[in-house]
Amino acid sequence: MHFIVHCLDHPAAVEERLAHYDAHKAYLGAAPIRIVISGPLLADDGETMIGSLFLVEAASKAEVEAFNTADPFNQAGIWREIRIHPFLKRMDNR
Repeated sequence: MHFIVHCLDHPAAVEERLAHYDAHKAYLGAAPIRIVISGPLLADDGETMIGSLFLVEAASKAEVEAFNTADPFNQAGIWREIRIHPFLKRMDNR
């Protein structure tokens, strides 16, 4: 099953985000679930990172929650809001 993980940073968290980027990237490289696509959410300026978005594949929401809880960005308190929703992929034009 697919899930969307939508995370919004605390205001002015860019420096903290960058400080934990290498650990976050390493964690995603060894993720216990399949990451279909992921990347930072950007502010309207198209450059400033304000959050993260993941499309993942997992057997249960509990697995996705555990994955998110262990993420170094979450451990560092960078995200102020996290939403996880099941996702029905109907179209993929990649």
